Amino acid sequence: MSELKADLKKMKGISERDAKMLADAEVLLGPDPTEMGWIQNMFWGHVREELIFPYPKSDAEETARCDQLLAALDDYFKNEHPAVLIDQEQEIPRWVIDRLFELGVMGMTIPKEHGGLGMGVTSYVRVLEKIGSYCGSTAVLVSAHQSIGCKAVMLFGNEEQKAKWLPHLAQDWVSAFCLSEPNVGCDAGGQETNCHLSEDGEHYILNGEKKWATSGAISGLFTVMSKQEIAPGKTRVTALVCTPDMEGIEIYQKNRSKCGIRGTWQARIRFKDVKVPKSHLLHEEGRGLNVALTCLNYGRCTLSAGMLGGARTAMDQSIKWSQTRYQFDRPLGDFELVRERIANMASLCYAMDAMLYMTTGFLDRGDKDIRIETAICKTFCSEMGWRVVNDAVQIMGGESYMTENEVERIFRDSRINLIVEGANEVMQSFIFGYGGKALAEQMIAVKDSLLWSAGEGFGANVGRMFRNAFNPNIMGKAIPLGFELFFGLKKAPGRIQKIHPSLSAHAEKLASLIRDHSHQFKMASKVHEEKILERQVIQARIADVAIYLHAMACTLSKLDAQIREGQEGPEFERDRAAALHFLKQAEVWIRESWRRLEQNADDSMRTAAEAAIEHNNTLANSGFAIPERSPSAQGTGRTLRQDAIKQFPGDGFESPTRTEGAAAQ
Repeated sequence: MSELKADLKKMKGISERDAKMLADAEVLLGPDPTEMGWIQNMFWGHVREELIFPYPKSDAEETARCDQLLAALDDYFKNEHPAVLIDQEQEIPRWVIDRLFELGVMGMTIPKEHGGLGMGVTSYVRVLEKIGSYCGSTAVLVSAHQSIGCKAVMLFGNEEQKAKWLPHLAQDWVSAFCLSEPNVGCDAGGQETNCHLSEDGEHYILNGEKKWATSGAISGLFTVMSKQEIAPGKTRVTALVCTPDMEGIEIYQKNRSKCGIRGTWQARIRFKDVKVPKSHLLHEEGRGLNVALTCLNYGRCTLSAGMLGGARTAMDQSIKWSQTRYQFDRPLGDFELVRERIANMASLCYAMDAMLYMTTGFLDRGDKDIRIETAICKTFCSEMGWRVVNDAVQIMGGESYMTENEVERIFRDSRINLIVEGANEVMQSFIFGYGGKALAEQMIAVKDSLLWSAGEGFGANVGRMFRNAFNPNIMGKAIPLGFELFFGLKKAPGRIQKIHPSLSAHAEKLASLIRDHSHQFKMASKVHEEKILERQVIQARIADVAIYLHAMACTLSKLDAQIREGQEGPEFERDRAAALHFLKQAEVWIRESWRRLEQNADDSMRTAAEAAIEHNNTLANSGFAIPERSPSAQGTGRTLRQDAIKQFPGDGFESPTRTEGAAAQ
């Protein structure tokens, strides 16, 4: 396909604010991959089945090693791990962290030559799923350490940096990733922390403040994101490695009491004229966001793994409850509305598993264009995992709220996953925007080449249109696009052939739905034009379809693999029924999303939201919690009472960085 694309930032009618947002996003995410991955192809209506079939399979030797580790972990969590105490006391004891280091969990992805186990992403995620099935707090501790803390050094550190830091990170130092700030959450490019080279060129001088740094108060190493002026008037984010013994670093709050994952600690850290040796630069100046966003690909998988582990535990517990809890002289599981929830839990857990380990397969084999796939994995698993846990709570009724049953802890621990690692609403817009970016660029280029422009004179319009009408590259794309947009003539769907014959009808349905997804994206772009950048509810519906289609593809691929392996027995029959139910459910959700592109309450929603906001503006800020660094209302909110809430102040923190071989404290 010869390239024909337009610059979305220069689209006619686009607002200045949206153009800036697109420009910032391009800087944030870097250049587009040279080869489109599975999801981007899906937006074009293409089916690249070789990316999905056969289902990824791990190396047998590593799988065996991971199985041994999982068995040891299972024994530890059943017999030693104080999950309830961690939640109640809001702290993971140091002996637990040391035990995880001893088991090899904290360094399992670090290469063997640096003291780790040298395992791949799939094995690591299997371990996170196991941990998540017992203790959400511990899963977050391990994930934050390896997925973003260690991973930054592993992927972007030079050989000297790896040799210096990785042995500690594998054996005794916890690590922290310092990205979020009081004014920085999902807007990762909006860093206010800054750095500049010292006059002698030997150090970076670092100033600023970080928030939500998981394990920051117990870490021996921080990866800190900061803005740096790399050319006059041009700032970019630079990644620096700090250790807490550096002068000018103040951990002034170890943690804040919270709803879930209570055992994890999120530190608040100030950096005041910290002299960071130039040798601590990670990657390159101005490439810090590349470090952060690459690490997020791994963090989104491990978040999903912890969510899946917790969801499965809640599912199994609630199904057992439904079989042993009687009402009206019958077990709860006899009632069809309870069975509906059971089927829902089973189908969603199967689809989550299928998508998660498909995504780790992408990472293990080194696929280049997976940023949309990992975003979808996080969004799907966090949302569907939350639904599974919610169903489990409903089935167990009032008992689910009792602490000793532990489902209430899974319920609390799960909710944060819809927010962290990119809020799901942000992920929906990202999936829409970058899934369909290449297709949108071509559509706009065709429109700009052949249609009338109000901004041009008569002669310029006629000349441009006449000239381009004889350009075979443009017309080769414009003619089929025009037939589709104006006459509804869609191309034939792709084909999925690498699948077990018993699933061929489902594969044909998936290919047809993928073709129709591309059509719906084109039609929505035609109807809303540049306004689609503001219509996030439209974006979300299209993104949701992409998510469901990907989940269907992963589900089919996993079930295909199980059938070919000759699996049988009650567990396989559960899996097959769950997979087929998910495929039915997903198609219903897809068609409902398409229906709501045209039949919706969007206009009344916008009116109602505006009215609610206008009323809220009449209420005094002094009665409400206000963001601490609000650009419009800082300092105007009510004072939040802390007297009955456990506090975690900084208290003369002692650095865990020690002499070679010493344990972190």
